[in-house]
Amino acid sequence: MPGYGDSPPAEMVATAQGRVVFLERVLQELGMRRPVLVSPSMSGRFALPFLLGRGDRLAGFVPIAPVGTKDYTAEQYQQVQTPTLILYGARDTRLGPQALQSLRHLPRHRVAVVPDAGHACYLDKPEDFHRALLGFLRQLK
Repeated sequence: MPGYGDSPPAEMVATAQGRVVFLERVLQELGMRRPVLVSPSMSGRFALPFLLGRGDRLAGFVPIAPVGTKDYTAEQYQQVQTPTLILYGARDTRLGPQALQSLRHLPRHRVAVVPDAGHACYLDKPEDFHRALLGFLRQLK
């Protein structure tokens, strides 16, 4: 992601709207139509504004203890009709439950807690994580 890790800062992604445009361009370049957006941790800064502004372009959304959930109101979340699987590790006592407090306002959500896993539940318990993810994907139309 631009501006994170070893990536150079990018002026384009300095605002939420810029991050929406960036993600839209990435999906367009990849030729993806109605993808399922999987968003762990820091990627929430990109995925959440995209979900709220362009959620109709997604077949599904899978936030994994994303950051930035408090930046939006319950009313904003209630407007989103994208099927969502809220996922986090049971040992993630900070970001997972914090994100759930906001994301539970999404009307079409399910919650899956990966047992004995921390913040990076997809690394701690990959089989349990993939079982939950694949179960969600199978239920999408």
